[in-house]
Amino acid sequence: MFLSAIPSLWLSPLVVRCSLLLLILSLAPYAAAQTASASPDRDHINEILRGLNRGRSVAQVAISPDGKRLAWVQDIRETGGILVASVNDLGKPQRISAAIKPEDHCRENQIAWEPDSKALAFFSDCARPGEQADLYLDRLDDNPAQRLTELRGYADDPSFSPDGTRVAFLYVEGATRPAGALAAMKPPSGVIGEEGVEVQRIAVAKVDIASPEAPDQVSPANLHVYEFDWAPDSKGLAYIAADPPGENNWWVAKLYTQRIVERIEFGGQTGRRDLVGDQPRTILEPATIAGPLHGLQIAVPRWSPDGEAIAFIGGLMSDQGSTGGDVWIISASGGVPRDLTAGRPTTPSWIEWDGDQRLFICENAGGNDQLIRFKLQGDRTGDGTITFGSPIFSIPGNVGDGRISHSLSATSDHSLFVFRASTFDHPMEIYGAKPGTVMTSGLAGVLQLSHFNDAVTPAWGKAVSLSWKSDSFHVQGWLLEPKDYDPAKHYALIVEVHGGPAAAVEPRWGSIGGLSANAFSALGYFVLMPNPRGSFGQGEAFTQANEKDFGYGDLRDILLGVDTVLTKYPVDPARVGITGWSYGGFMTMFAITQTRRFKAAVAGAGIANWQSYYGENSIDQWMIPYFGGSVYEDPAVYAKSSAITFIKKAKTPTLVVVGDRDGECPAPQSFEFWHALRDQHVPTELVVYPNEGHGFVDPAHRRDVMDRAVEWFARYMPAETEGTGNREPASGNQN
Repeated sequence: MFLSAIPSLWLSPLVVRCSLLLLILSLAPYAAAQTASASPDRDHINEILRGLNRGRSVAQVAISPDGKRLAWVQDIRETGGILVASVNDLGKPQRISAAIKPEDHCRENQIAWEPDSKALAFFSDCARPGEQADLYLDRLDDNPAQRLTELRGYADDPSFSPDGTRVAFLYVEGATRPAGALAAMKPPSGVIGEEGVEVQRIAVAKVDIASPEAPDQVSPANLHVYEFDWAPDSKGLAYIAADPPGENNWWVAKLYTQRIVERIEFGGQTGRRDLVGDQPRTILEPATIAGPLHGLQIAVPRWSPDGEAIAFIGGLMSDQGSTGGDVWIISASGGVPRDLTAGRPTTPSWIEWDGDQRLFICENAGGNDQLIRFKLQGDRTGDGTITFGSPIFSIPGNVGDGRISHSLSATSDHSLFVFRASTFDHPMEIYGAKPGTVMTSGLAGVLQLSHFNDAVTPAWGKAVSLSWKSDSFHVQGWLLEPKDYDPAKHYALIVEVHGGPAAAVEPRWGSIGGLSANAFSALGYFVLMPNPRGSFGQGEAFTQANEKDFGYGDLRDILLGVDTVLTKYPVDPARVGITGWSYGGFMTMFAITQTRRFKAAVAGAGIANWQSYYGENSIDQWMIPYFGGSVYEDPAVYAKSSAITFIKKAKTPTLVVVGDRDGECPAPQSFEFWHALRDQHVPTELVVYPNEGHGFVDPAHRRDVMDRAVEWFARYMPAETEGTGNREPASGNQN
């Protein structure tokens, strides 16, 4: 899971001390054991891992509304910063920065164009380096950027009002940690759930000011806002929000609209113009409506240009920020929502209006990312007709490698779409696509605007899209061949299961987490990355097909994917391993209690016992739509999918890794699984990483996870041997 979280409720000082001690004590004996085991050459491993993320990367891209200039954020780990160039020549960019002196090193990102294309807003910590980001405005006239705000907290996602007079953004005043579930949870203290709760609100900064000001916080203090959109008249907002604590309640969030008005407060001889919000109006509450959206999640609200309707994404989503579902529309005054993409075998994740009767959507379609446009005729929110066009582009790649709102951008007339994308074969570049142009499938069908990485080649093997039948489903997955693949040799296979479960493996460059399929491929393994039921990419029915069935139908899908690989490639059935992080960590733990087919396993941030997990994690709301109720209402359905229930069947050597401040998949779950395996005398090792949350941030820890995983698999199933051996699939049963 990439699940959202509130500060962890389980962590105690004793657990922290034990976690740190366990990490320290594990290092020396583990290294000694590895020296004596079959292990790849250490220098070779170091060389491979260093080369995984070669090439320049792009963190965000935005085309100016008039289509003349392109702004992008070079990866913040590099020196590029914010760059602006003519769309026709990205090779000669202008650096945009709040820095006063050339030697100033500022952390700058989060760009937004003014509607008239004459200015660019962005966040920078130049005023307080390393401490606090503020909102700046650069008018692209060679004058210094203007600081607009004096903030005290976390800020994100700036957006100009349509009239260009203000910039709204998400703001957590007094934040003690980055917003979002992946960051390390702060240690619990005080009255849990009541004290120290941090609320994200919509703040608005004025563009025409003489000196930086505190922004106006216009959304209520008792609502945690996740996403928002300006009303077309610049006098209101639509947003998705829930009662605090926000990290837990996203799964029960509602759609609101709110008007904002200007108020003048006089002090002394001058008056300050403040924005205040009227009482918000609830437009949609999924928990109370009937029909297929009942109890599900909503995201990406987008107001129609005429102000009469709001489009949004709705569906079963396991994580805030990992968006997928159907495209819905509802009257801006409320009512019954309408599903515009019902039955479509794809997963939309981004929407943009094109006038009042057309919408563009970006969607995952069976492994590809594609952009399409469809037309509404007649009553948009009622029974009007819908006509879908052909894809404007469809690429075997990942649009953005992250938040799609930072990855796909369009001119105001929608004559040009610009996006950042990478594939298994090529690093991140900036591409363009024009509606009305006949596009072919693949990156050759779009216009490559940047050439940052033309000389960079992958250090891993070729990627192949595979599909297979499982029950009534057609399942898709990606296979990476070993580097320098030789059909005359006999290889091992590692299955890497993605997190979520409502997510998908999409082609992308390099390594993005602690476990890397690309690295395994570079070291001589076949790597299968399946998208089993529960994943995005094949419609909402497929995404919902694992409800109350974790570990059963999805595991059948995975095992049949292994069979598909065994029938096509020289893979030794006796050398098949499994790994994954989050939901993939759960699937790793559960799989080895259901089948003996896996000879080695590495479980990252997994879940061993859904019953205890319900009371330990910080985000229990996500579990209700998947399990049909709380653990207190139906403990049996939770036990059915718990690896601990079947632990006596586990025989697979398993490495377990986790962060000590993980609120999504708390460390006690990994302790419980490791303890149970050790009690059963199954080879196992647990490594707990200090000060890490669900997503590791320390490069040394990320590297250590991969080092250990490589050596664990090398010990129990070396990558290749001479001769093709037996290529018949093993039995597909789970005994």
